[in-house]
Amino acid sequence: MSRSSPIIVRRSGERGLTLIELIVVMLLIAVVTGAVLSGSMQLPSARLRRSVTMIASAVKVAYTRATATSKSLRLVMDLEGQKVWLEESDAPMFVQSKDTTGAAGADPVTEAERAAIAQTEQILKGPRIPKPQFHKIDTTGFGDMEGSHGVKPLQRGITFRSVQTAHDDAPRTTGRAYLYFWPGGLTERASIQLRIGDSIEDSRTLTLLVSSPLTGKVTVKGGAAELELPIDADHASDRTDTGF
Repeated sequence: MSRSSPIIVRRSGERGLTLIELIVVMLLIAVVTGAVLSGSMQLPSARLRRSVTMIASAVKVAYTRATATSKSLRLVMDLEGQKVWLEESDAPMFVQSKDTTGAAGADPVTEAERAAIAQTEQILKGPRIPKPQFHKIDTTGFGDMEGSHGVKPLQRGITFRSVQTAHDDAPRTTGRAYLYFWPGGLTERASIQLRIGDSIEDSRTLTLLVSSPLTGKVTVKGGAAELELPIDADHASDRTDTGF
């Protein structure tokens, strides 16, 4: 008695996934995953932290360069363009306390700074003292390498909430803000607030506090932290700080 061989039936409608179909499926999965992460604030929060790290690194680079070159530097923060860069001056820089012009005693750059300085000089009507001029420098050590001529943008969707340095009369939310560094190892106290989009929620804001003028030490706090006023008793121990 012969054993019957198995009958294999092939359905003409069955077929496997093609490479193109597989790629399309993977792309759809990536899009859905990205949408879920974005909705849960994981991606914006990561961009916020990267922007904070970039500015903290810029502070350290500026502090180190000012000490090494014996030149005055400043960190420029464009509060409307959401960009930062470093500038250097060949002349000594003396910052004006409680400055309302924005330039803090340096040569004005923006139209708003020129108008404010012109108004101040008109009120004082004294001799015009030459103001230090700053020029942009190309630097490494912070931000993405694709920054044009040293200009480093914040991460996508991250904006400045406000910036106040020791020479400012009030927090700045428009125009440009400057953080100055001097030869010999000295900078200003500052509060630099970054946020996700235009949110005013503290949960979507991080603040960099430059709390040690003698070391350039930076600390990061959640929410909108105000500028810390100097305490004379702390100055004696500032030199013991080892980093930020």
